[in-house]
Amino acid sequence: MLKLSGTNRQRAATLLIAALCLVLFSQALVIAQNLGAAPQVNVAVQGQTGAQPEGAFLNLVNWIGNVIAPVGAGLALAGGLVSYVAGRGSGRYVVTALGCLAVSGVTRLLEFWIAQGGGGVS
Repeated sequence: MLKLSGTNRQRAATLLIAALCLVLFSQALVIAQNLGAAPQVNVAVQGQTGAQPEGAFLNLVNWIGNVIAPVGAGLALAGGLVSYVAGRGSGRYVVTALGCLAVSGVTRLLEFWIAQGGGGVS
């Protein structure tokens, strides 16, 4: 049987907990991304298409907020985990992941504002 020292045992336990959390949360995200039977295509600002400036801007905001920033946050967390296991500092990776999630949140806020402004002032 493999004997681990105290530090290695703690790192192995931390890695196991991180892997279990990843499996748990990724399952919830996969279920949340299900659109059901109605695919969402050609969705833009009310009365606009993706070819018009408002629709193109909304599509760009959607792409950054829904794809680029969360993937960047995931990669940063993976890099932080690898750095932590290797015994190096991982704080910069955590800050980068939080920054990516903040960008995602701000772009989602912009998306909300664009959707609310598409109907005109009432």
